[in-house]
Amino acid sequence: MPHKLRKIRKFRGSRTQGYGRIGQHRDSGSKGHRKVGRHKHLWSWVVTQAPDYFGKNGFTSPQSVHSHINPINLLNVEEMARTIPGEKPQINLTALGYTKLLGTGKVTKPLTIQVASYSKSAAEKIKASGGEIISSQANGE
Repeated sequence: MPHKLRKIRKFRGSRTQGYGRIGQHRDSGSKGHRKVGRHKHLWSWVVTQAPDYFGKNGFTSPQSVHSHINPINLLNVEEMARTIPGEKPQINLTALGYTKLLGTGKVTKPLTIQVASYSKSAAEKIKASGGEIISSQANGE
């Protein structure tokens, strides 16, 4: 008959859950991926077979060091410019959350774009169409 008081629920809080202090339930059990006993009864194995098993190695650089770039292509900027009226639309990509302008795509009308950084090809295409880029960056990367 099904019931919710299984043996494991009944023996919660006891040390061995009714299986005794030795046997297959006392070691790693059915969880074969765990590495039980490496600091205890398998210590001789660690010393002889895997001396570098414990300890730290490597380096994880902090997230504050990583630069997070959110790029956008001229193709997408051109689509944005179609919805903005006027002869020379102004688009502030920094306010929209973009950090870099890339040069994939064509520009058909002059645009004034404000962005943190841009590529050389993007700058050439904007200037060729008669537009300008307003940026804190001195020149393209």
